Amino acid sequence: MDWLEYGYWGLFFAAFLSGTVVPFSSEVVLAAGLYAGMDPSTSLVVATTGNWIGGYTTFWIGHLGNLEWIEKYFRVKHEKLLAWEHVVEKYGAYFAILGWLPILGNIILLSLGFFRARAIPAAWWMLVGKVARYAAIIWLMD
Repeated sequence: MDWLEYGYWGLFFAAFLSGTVVPFSSEVVLAAGLYAGMDPSTSLVVATTGNWIGGYTTFWIGHLGNLEWIEKYFRVKHEKLLAWEHVVEKYGAYFAILGWLPILGNIILLSLGFFRARAIPAAWWMLVGKVARYAAIIWLMD
């Protein structure tokens, strides 16, 4: 599929997919769009918004999980899960800034949702990380 054929909508959906658990590289679409003449400021807003919504979707998918499943199917001890739950309660939202990392970022966001990190602070830090990521890419391409 030629994402650039759809302009900013193509960039938005590429970034959205990249923000979910679907393995996809929105950076390539962003770089191609900038090379093709897309406006850097508009591209920053569009890519960040799509990726942020995708990441927040991943967060809420994680929210659907429950501890008993992890204990039962992955044989993780209850005490270990409680320890991680405590860490997420205390620092969880800050980890969302790492949601931009390829593969690992999706796991972090899924885990934050699973352990019920506070949604609004997590969304804020996720947004900060994703803006920084795309701004850095655009800056490097300039």
